Amino acid sequence: MDQIRLLDKNTIDKIAAGEVVDRPASIVKELVENSIDAGADSISVEIRGGGIELIRITDNGSGIPKDQISLAFLRHSTSKITDASDISFIHTLGFRGEALSSIAAVSRTQLCTKTKDALTGTIYKISGGEEESVEDAGLPDGTTMIVRDLFYNTPARRKFLKSPQTEAGYVQDVVQRIALSHPRTAFKFTVNGSVRLSTAGNGSLKDTIYAVFGREITSRLLELEDSDQNLSLSGFLGKPEIARGNRSFEFFFVNGRYIQDRIIQKALEEAYLGYQMKGTFPFAVLNLTMEPELVDVNVHPSKMEIRFFDNETVFRSIYDMIRKRITRRESIPSFTFGKDAEKTSSGREELRPSYIPEPFEKKEPESPQVFREEIFYEAAETPMKSGISSYESVNTDRDQQTLPKELFVSREARARHRIIGELFETYWIVEYQDALYIIDQHAAHEKVLYEKFLKRIRSEEHFAQKILPAVIITLTAAEESVYCRYADDFRKTGFEIEHFGGNEYALSAVPADLYSVDHKILFLEMLEDLGELSSGSGPEIMTDRIATAACKAAVKGGNHLSLSEANALIDELLGLENPYNCPHGRPTILSMSKYELEKKFKRIV
Repeated sequence: MDQIRLLDKNTIDKIAAGEVVDRPASIVKELVENSIDAGADSISVEIRGGGIELIRITDNGSGIPKDQISLAFLRHSTSKITDASDISFIHTLGFRGEALSSIAAVSRTQLCTKTKDALTGTIYKISGGEEESVEDAGLPDGTTMIVRDLFYNTPARRKFLKSPQTEAGYVQDVVQRIALSHPRTAFKFTVNGSVRLSTAGNGSLKDTIYAVFGREITSRLLELEDSDQNLSLSGFLGKPEIARGNRSFEFFFVNGRYIQDRIIQKALEEAYLGYQMKGTFPFAVLNLTMEPELVDVNVHPSKMEIRFFDNETVFRSIYDMIRKRITRRESIPSFTFGKDAEKTSSGREELRPSYIPEPFEKKEPESPQVFREEIFYEAAETPMKSGISSYESVNTDRDQQTLPKELFVSREARARHRIIGELFETYWIVEYQDALYIIDQHAAHEKVLYEKFLKRIRSEEHFAQKILPAVIITLTAAEESVYCRYADDFRKTGFEIEHFGGNEYALSAVPADLYSVDHKILFLEMLEDLGELSSGSGPEIMTDRIATAACKAAVKGGNHLSLSEANALIDELLGLENPYNCPHGRPTILSMSKYELEKKFKRIV
């Protein structure tokens, strides 16, 4: 047996550093959070060589008194807590007391700091965890941390870093996240002498989003502010057209701390179901505020994971608030011209759908109980000005248009719709006030059947229709396993299936709405679809997958409908909670304003 020995301080520090410092981005995160905890409202972050060569962070915070500097670089030294009981009431971003010690253990570090009431500041140097010098110097109030030669004394760890460009990208992600969580703090981020990010620090989250993501994203946001007895939720949600193919645009902050959490993520994505294309993920910057004792932030040294006191309560609150916000707006895509037109391969201009964003004028926070129409026109971009929003509305003829008084989908508006005709035996054209609306009959019918089917499932009303003779289906072992797992759910939705011996099953009834579909293909496709779900998937997901089968029975493009049939279908569609998207998230209705038509015909210059 090998001899048991006590590790020396140098080795302990390097091992501990591995839990907190794994790349330049983690150093920037820890130091910027320290700056915020110190009360800084202006923070500059500069890196060179991806942060491997140099990281310099300057703030105008409270600074560190000279007699406490050496203590600050010892492991588990902190001003944030005094004993274990304080961990349940954390109000700061940092509290473990590991950051400075860990950083100094694997780099050459220099601290320049001055408190407001001190006559002079202090320059403190420490490398590889060993103190080198302490000197008085004339310095401005605040703190500057300079970190050079990261992992110079642990080359095995340094070789696992990626290219400087990639590491710089990770650092930028961190700075952007912290900037989004603290819009009252001005941030400046510089890479190799080039400014990559600059925020105003004026308290406007929308201004910060503009600085980080630009005008295209910022012009397509919904503001959210809501609360209940459990938590408060604020921030911005993206409209469906800016959804992404991954979760890189989902930002969650709990009490000002950026976190990654499956509960919030699931609540957000499920709230968007039916409002955007399946397989895409929404843009969201969400600030969750709740009592500190209801959140455990002491889960991991990186402090990016948390634990809620009650996952189900938090999920339901967030889901309800987001769902309520995205359902109280009319979200009909509009065809636009000019800069939104694309060129085809033949050089001709081609229309493409674009959503009409909200205006950018300042307004009082909207009460969660207020339901209002949200059809607006896009404002022209204006240059950034100090103290002025970078995307304030400009006064153009387009902005002065008279907007519809009722939602297109409202009962009052429906009475004044005028169906002009059918296009390509697929689309119905409707005139209403100063706009032209195009309804996809297949997507509309698909959505009507889907909602009707879901309602029957949830109310446990079985509208099964017998199949004569019964359809005999041979299942593979995998298909049989999936069926057995969901047999009860199939029964509840109106399917009647019996074991016929061996690996064969008799399908003798299907939901009435799906009777016109090829029953065998429908059943096998549903089994294949359900087979992709995890065994722990909840009943809501199962219901959604089965209800999607209603798409199979929908009217297909090219099938002619009479005027009365079209009117009946439109009535049913517009009576739904979400008539704007089919079950796959595709739009059911598009619009084109009279203004755009007149502009195209040169009636408006």
